[in-house]
Amino acid sequence: MSHPHPELSAPAELTKGGLRITPLGGLGEVGRNMTVFEYDDRLLIVDCGVLFPEDSHPGVDLILPDFDAIRDRLDKVEALVLTHGHEDHIGATPYLLRERGDIPLVGSELTLALLGSKLREHRLRETVHHVVKEGDRISFGPFDLEFVAVNHSIPDALAVAIRTGAGLVLHTGDFKMDQLPLDGRITDLRAFARLGEEGVDLFLTDSTNAETPGFTPAEKVITPVIDRVFHESKQRIIVACFASHVHRVQQVLDAAYAHERQVAYVGRSMVRNMAIARDLGYLRVPPGVLVDTKDLADLPPERQVLISTGSQGEPMSALSRIAQRNHNFVHIEEGDTVLLASSLIPGNENAVYRVINGLARWGANVVHKGNALVHVSGHASAGELLYCYNIVKPKNVLPVHGEIRHMRANADLARATGVPNVVLAEDGVVVDLVDGVASVVGKVDCGYVFVDGSSVGDITESDLKDRRILGEEGFISVIVVVDSVTGKVSSGPEIHARGFAEDDSTFDEIKKPICEALDRAVAEGNTDSYQLQQTVRRVVGRWVSNTHRRRPMIIPVVIEA
Repeated sequence: MSHPHPELSAPAELTKGGLRITPLGGLGEVGRNMTVFEYDDRLLIVDCGVLFPEDSHPGVDLILPDFDAIRDRLDKVEALVLTHGHEDHIGATPYLLRERGDIPLVGSELTLALLGSKLREHRLRETVHHVVKEGDRISFGPFDLEFVAVNHSIPDALAVAIRTGAGLVLHTGDFKMDQLPLDGRITDLRAFARLGEEGVDLFLTDSTNAETPGFTPAEKVITPVIDRVFHESKQRIIVACFASHVHRVQQVLDAAYAHERQVAYVGRSMVRNMAIARDLGYLRVPPGVLVDTKDLADLPPERQVLISTGSQGEPMSALSRIAQRNHNFVHIEEGDTVLLASSLIPGNENAVYRVINGLARWGANVVHKGNALVHVSGHASAGELLYCYNIVKPKNVLPVHGEIRHMRANADLARATGVPNVVLAEDGVVVDLVDGVASVVGKVDCGYVFVDGSSVGDITESDLKDRRILGEEGFISVIVVVDSVTGKVSSGPEIHARGFAEDDSTFDEIKKPICEALDRAVAEGNTDSYQLQQTVRRVVGRWVSNTHRRRPMIIPVVIEA
């Protein structure tokens, strides 16, 4: 990943009385948010999330922040603050707790409840946790924390104000300024203004929607669209959304009740999260609406609603399996309606359209963001960010949460309102707040950590490159037996290929050049099996490139007998 400061080296020791901010994820990408604050040789972590893999990460399940920068100082971590319950903010926490299991966890009721079920899934014991709500103040070591209500696409999201001897920092987390939220909990601009009056020395602001002009629409604008879908649908309705989108599920439950339909959840994470939200009072289930999936099948199609995971086209999700007609008990039928009630996360477009096409093939009517207003963002647009800068009047701004283009757009907005100092950083770039001024002071190594099955960090970029070559260019194995006395080829070459030119006879014309090249190599004194293998690789590679315009993975095996 390129940095705006490629010439930077490791940062010098932190100036006494200064605050150091080290983002380990979330700056330069949408996901794996994690920021480390250091003051007086103590650490505070805000968020610890995952990034979901793209097509360029074959076989990877999750991507974690790189803990290396703090691994030898985990004993100095005072607490981990979680701003809200989305996977890109809490999903990597179990992996951090495997390294130090007693880090105190701080977050809202719903956030910690969602995390608790995740920790049980990872067979980790519940660590010390502190449930906080807006207006609460709590201290950990030299960090005095105050929490502020913000609204987002999940209930119970919080911004956090961090007071240290170096000044006041305000971190928004993910937020927007919905003035008519479904749960009545608005972003507390009065608290933002009060903190602004106190003097915000550094403002870390969500950049995800900074390129979008105006204000993000209210969640309530979707309600009539969902109602219309229910009114017009004559058969079963399947709604796909994030497993944590409590507000969207609430809208669907209310519409189902109004149209005398019954609802079942599909997908383990959906079932688990909505049970937690209901138990804690964040989700109100109308009487008689919710049924078990098995019981739903007994109802006529015009009374059925399924709420499913898989709105991002994830290959193993319920919706993907429904689209491929290999789900255990949900079979798409002609005339069914599928509502994709979510945005497209960058990089997921192809996967989502693959699912849409799969559903359409079976005759489903697919309603999605491209043809109806069925989703609004959970992030503040440019108008809201300008509003916040004018209220908070920070001395320094560090845009966070977003790709480079988002953070640059956010920086431009901050400058436009007269913010004296705007600092652009990426993952690993270290920013110090000293004497009221924030500046870049160096960078730490900060790569991707890949989770592949049960292995964490064992997969490298080189391994992924090999996987991409295998997937895109194919694979050739060449086995040759060489006489250990004469050095002559005594058997082979035996050539097998996968991924292209599956007919092994395709390679007949290259067998003679392989033998000739090996004879030359032996005559020149190259009898080492590794050198002979490299000879085979070069000959086959050159021929395949010239003949097929491909660069497959070539595995030569030379056996001395």
